[in-house]
Amino acid sequence: EVRIKIHSSGVCHTDAYTLSGHDPEGVFPVILGHEGAGVVESVGEGVSSVVPGDHVIPLYIPQCNQCKFCLSKKTNLCSKIRETQGKGLMPDGSVRFKCRGRQVHHFMGCSTFSEYTVLPEISLAKIDKNAPLNKVGLLGCGISTGYGAVFNTASNNVFATRFMIIFRS
Repeated sequence: EVRIKIHSSGVCHTDAYTLSGHDPEGVFPVILGHEGAGVVESVGEGVSSVVPGDHVIPLYIPQCNQCKFCLSKKTNLCSKIRETQGKGLMPDGSVRFKCRGRQVHHFMGCSTFSEYTVLPEISLAKIDKNAPLNKVGLLGCGISTGYGAVFNTASNNVFATRFMIIFRS
């Protein structure tokens, strides 16, 4: 596991949806936030891809590169994380947050609305230290979601007719 200090966090509609109480997977109490950027503070035993001081982006859809889903083209379905993440838990079924002695759930494996958060090693993308932490957090959700919508979904349907409309709200 890796402990990171969050330097920036974006607010996504998914955070608001969960907070509203309408999200069927929403568990409370919870620390929301799933797009952000930060700096590695400490690493647990066996962590080899990052070291303290590295700049990182939390990934709510990580890849273990070992399960049958990660070895297929459906990498957003990583079975190593998916089973517990939707319940607000770490992969081992526990939580790393407490408030007044009560457990507080993780959100989408990230919980970026916190000064510090803990994630599995596979849930982090190491980035260049010169990248602005107040901007790169969008790569964790907003940009990757838009990219996936265009190149994975629309490219199979819309681009065949060479016509697409993008609405901006």
